[in-house]
Amino acid sequence: MKLMVIDGNSIVNRAFYGVSQTLTTREGLPTNAIFGFLNILLKLLEEEQPEGLAVAFDMRSPTFRHRAFAGYKAQRKGMPEELAAQMPVLKDVLDAMNIRRYELEGWEADDLLGTMARVNAAQGGETVIVTGDKDSLQLIDGHTAVKLVTTRMGQTTTRNVTTGEFRAEYGFDPIHMIDLKALMGDASDNYPGVKGVGEKTAMALIQKYQTVDAIYDKLPDLEAKPAVIKKLTEGEADARMSYDLAVIRTDAPMGFDPADAVRRPFNGPVLYEKLLELEFSKLIDKLKLTPGPAAAAPEGEEPIEVRVDIVDLRAVREFEEAQAAWAAADHVTVLPLAGLEGVSVVLPEDEEDHVFHYDIRRDRYEGDYRALLAFLFSDRVKKVTHGVKELCRALLDQGIDPAGFVFDTELAAYLLDPTAGSYEIRKLAASYFKKAVEQKAALQQEEQLSFLTDELKEQTAWYEDAAWIEAFYELFKPRLEELGLMSVLTDIELPLCPVLARMERAGVLVDGQALAEFGKQLQTGIDVLEAEIYGLAGEKFNILSPKQLGHILFDKLGLHPIKKTKTGYSTNAEVLEKLRPQHEIVGRVLDYRQLTKLNSTYVEGLGKVIAADGRIHTSFQNTVTATGRLSSTEPNLQNIPVRTPLGAEMRKMFTAPEGKVLVDADYSQIELRLLAHMSGDQAMIEGFNSGVDIHTVTASQVFGLPQDQVPPELRRAAKAVNFGIVYGISAFSLSEDIHVSVAQAKEYMEKYFEHYSGVRSYMDRVVAQGREDGCVSTMYGRRRWLPELKSSNFNTRSFGERVALNMPIQGTAADIIKLAMIKVDSRLRAEGLEARLVLQVHDELIVECPEGEAERVKALLQEEMEGVAALAVPLVADAKAGKTWAECH
Repeated sequence: MKLMVIDGNSIVNRAFYGVSQTLTTREGLPTNAIFGFLNILLKLLEEEQPEGLAVAFDMRSPTFRHRAFAGYKAQRKGMPEELAAQMPVLKDVLDAMNIRRYELEGWEADDLLGTMARVNAAQGGETVIVTGDKDSLQLIDGHTAVKLVTTRMGQTTTRNVTTGEFRAEYGFDPIHMIDLKALMGDASDNYPGVKGVGEKTAMALIQKYQTVDAIYDKLPDLEAKPAVIKKLTEGEADARMSYDLAVIRTDAPMGFDPADAVRRPFNGPVLYEKLLELEFSKLIDKLKLTPGPAAAAPEGEEPIEVRVDIVDLRAVREFEEAQAAWAAADHVTVLPLAGLEGVSVVLPEDEEDHVFHYDIRRDRYEGDYRALLAFLFSDRVKKVTHGVKELCRALLDQGIDPAGFVFDTELAAYLLDPTAGSYEIRKLAASYFKKAVEQKAALQQEEQLSFLTDELKEQTAWYEDAAWIEAFYELFKPRLEELGLMSVLTDIELPLCPVLARMERAGVLVDGQALAEFGKQLQTGIDVLEAEIYGLAGEKFNILSPKQLGHILFDKLGLHPIKKTKTGYSTNAEVLEKLRPQHEIVGRVLDYRQLTKLNSTYVEGLGKVIAADGRIHTSFQNTVTATGRLSSTEPNLQNIPVRTPLGAEMRKMFTAPEGKVLVDADYSQIELRLLAHMSGDQAMIEGFNSGVDIHTVTASQVFGLPQDQVPPELRRAAKAVNFGIVYGISAFSLSEDIHVSVAQAKEYMEKYFEHYSGVRSYMDRVVAQGREDGCVSTMYGRRRWLPELKSSNFNTRSFGERVALNMPIQGTAADIIKLAMIKVDSRLRAEGLEARLVLQVHDELIVECPEGEAERVKALLQEEMEGVAALAVPLVADAKAGKTWAECH
């Protein structure tokens, strides 16, 4: 039998430190180690296809090695608290997967692995030992191989080591790994070896003499330096003891029978429940797990019965009867079918636990369906739904101006957990209520529903989704109120939805012919650069291939490599910038990359999404970023590199129709102004209020120069520090940005904090408060949860600290631009102007309007954007008009 045995502690540790992000359930249980372990396990099963499977774990009690040597593993710190909390849960998951677990008091997992391998070999089987520790390499023989697992930056790699591969790498048989350890010791397990004998010397000795016994038999006539012989002579006792400690025993009294480890199917329903509790919905889908039969109500408890009346609303009379009930209700829950071909309206349960569920279809309603929608989606009916922005867009397509939305469960879920990534109804049901993730699988399992047609199954799912929205509303609303997030939903996110829908529908005009001409210019530049690069390289190659470029730069041209990756030399932009002075080919390659990306991603990309009306209708995403900033897709207009000279050319392609202009207003240094306000630093506040360029002011104050004598390089340094502070920049990163030594960058930062002491106090306060509260907030109350701040992993904790510094500033800037969009849109509509918002890019708003409205719109934009928040420093937004976006700058 092919048996795979896993060193549980070794792999779970690699999973814990390898999965860099902090994963937790909504109840706060860390899950990153479990998540990483299960993904590694599934990868191993796919690679090895074993017939048998077992996992061995260490126990906390001392082993025979501790009794033999008091210092054994004495230097090791205890298991981090967030990992210890996951261990019993992981073992429960393995039990649900029907995977045998072994642990034995007084013995280590290594010994159990060795014992299982020996017993399996005695029965003619082959064993693969999976571990991250090289100690187990000593067990390799004709029947046993070791699979070494490494995890870095969330990527897991495995390497099979057989007898032949071991000999090729080490120069001796695997069993002599014990002898090697006896001489060189093991810092991880804290046994000494021979003092003064390192790995290189020990390797040479074992390659020549094979065993510790042979080495000591030949003393003092060993072929080695006198100093080595002296160390060996003095360290013999330690060598012998270390040998005994290094031996993995294969006689653990664990009563192992390979037949007990034969793989069995997962206990599907139990595993489903375990993974549901851990909120691993994607893993549930991947393993195709389904829930078991519904559990009965606990003994002595009567199940709550809710009477649901399905109203197939067809007649006008039925609609007239429903109108009064809908308008009088605290709220109704609505869920449309695609394209508003139908709408489900749920009137929540009354005092008698009675729910009305209205099923309304365009093709079945006898009256004016559009009039019905216009009433339902007016402010006369208070509505709860899931995804207000998309519904607003559909209503606008029907010519209906949407109003009356009081709650959006998608936006609420996003505000409660802004890093979840997915807010689909079924995923939220799984996460919050531990209910079925895959509706089709659940329906197929329910025998009583097996007779349903596909149409009825779809209808049932539709009804259930509407019921879930009502359940989310009842759960999310009090949570938002408790956390102070209701105002973010009702004052910012909900009112923004129709604004975004109108912007998406309007789109922005693009000059397709100019875009094509620009593409031709770029291609000419690409062709010229390509020829120059080939000439400098002396051959043709794929310039965009990191491997081929690395060969040219480092192997052929002899440039000094900066960084290596698993696949070869690194040639990323950061590395190439450092290499630029070494050879002129590097600058050409950087230019080539810029032009090809601009051409393929933006010129060709934009060309593909120009609609029949000549406009691009991007989709604004309001539940994606953790800070609250908007993003956009198809195309992503937020990523157009407009600040570079060539990227700025892209602005020329965005234009206004005949007789109209674009009016653009961009917040000036909004994040720095927010830093001044939120930190309360008087020196920075005074700097902004002086009206002088803040970077010049900073350079003057930090470097002790009159403002009119600040040289450009010091202003650049001050600018880099100003913006870097917002992002929690390190001295090393700052040195890279402004091309000075780390010591010089550190000095700049120290001088900065000496002068802006309020900023330093604010940063310390934010991180400390974030650690205590488990989250950080914007000025308006938007939150981001940061369990990373309490992580025992330094890198994870450092990431949390950077986010804690950045999120309140970036998130507040996002809140402010959203509020400005709401106010600008409202005022444009209220004043009866033809002008309309068409774009939002970072801190910039673009309005399209008739030429005659331009001056009025400029004043309106500036007034609303600057007046949207009262800060200790002025908000500044300069508005300009032009025929193209470029002319507005």
